[in-house]
Amino acid sequence: MTEFFSHLNWIQGYSERSAGEVPNTYSALYRLSALMTTGHINPGEGRGVLLDNGLADISWKLTWREDHETPDEHLIERLGDVDGYVIFMHGWTGNHRVWEELPALLALENPRLVSISVDHNGFGNTRFVDETPNLDNCNPPAAMRSLERWLSLLHLRSRQGDRPKVINFVGHSMGGAALFYLNPLNWRLGEETRYAIAPALLLQDELHSVFFTALGTSINILQYIGFFKFIERVIKPELIDILCAGASDYVKKLHSTEYEVTPRGITGATLVAMGLLHDHEIPRRWDTFRVILGHKDRMVGLSPMMDLLSDMEFPTANIRVVPGSHYLFSIGKDVVFQHAQNRELVVQDILALHERALDIQKHGVLIG
Repeated sequence: MTEFFSHLNWIQGYSERSAGEVPNTYSALYRLSALMTTGHINPGEGRGVLLDNGLADISWKLTWREDHETPDEHLIERLGDVDGYVIFMHGWTGNHRVWEELPALLALENPRLVSISVDHNGFGNTRFVDETPNLDNCNPPAAMRSLERWLSLLHLRSRQGDRPKVINFVGHSMGGAALFYLNPLNWRLGEETRYAIAPALLLQDELHSVFFTALGTSINILQYIGFFKFIERVIKPELIDILCAGASDYVKKLHSTEYEVTPRGITGATLVAMGLLHDHEIPRRWDTFRVILGHKDRMVGLSPMMDLLSDMEFPTANIRVVPGSHYLFSIGKDVVFQHAQNRELVVQDILALHERALDIQKHGVLIG
């Protein structure tokens, strides 16, 4: 390990390392609590991030391209000497595995990129300490603030004297909504990109807002009144069906399992927080921001979402609408033809955004 990459010492503290989801890729799993215990991350700084965001732990997975397995002593340099990182933020009742092969496909296409799929906002192995969190701690703006704090802790952004790096955020559903609340004042021009897939930003979608608020409230009540458990047997299949429309059987099963293992207070609160969100204080910097929507999305209404983007003066050229549903990038058995093409479009869009941001850092923005 060279001294230049010593700030990335945590990379060697993985809990598990294995072959990736596609050939010629590798992956490694991490938990913040374990890295603090081993000293790979400063315990005081790590505890500060957890306490400030009401979290018990944070978990994530790195995926990168490799023709052969890099020895541990060279791993930090391999994953530090890159052009950027792609941060994948899943949606409601998901975890880092909902992305299936997508992080590996991106790394395979560009070996100078490292994919990082993270559990966040109370799901997966990133749980809230409070099993009934305050709505202000689990809404999309809070999710984005938490991710930005976590990124700072990992020291992934370019330092003085470093080559230009881009942090590429990719969010789906709840994760996509969170991307709108990134604070551009914290980022240099061209240092970040955002790619929102079917973002569940319901600011102008009264029908979906009321529905998900009521649904989340019902789930919250169920944790206290066991007599009504039979109602959940009706709610859950319908909810998973709406959320996972068009997804593979693997993703549907994953969401069903995540729903079962997540405390109902967290599940209900995050859903209510999406429905009740009225924070219109969204910074309008769209130069490296793209949105992709599915024409048959039952969770995110296409017309209300287009109205919202129009009101925010989001550039038409930065919006893509494709044949597909809420999981437009997952290849379900009934939508193989459309969703397989969508997944390839998503990969190419993210790669193009990354290259644009790199060019902005190197040459600035051309005007006129």
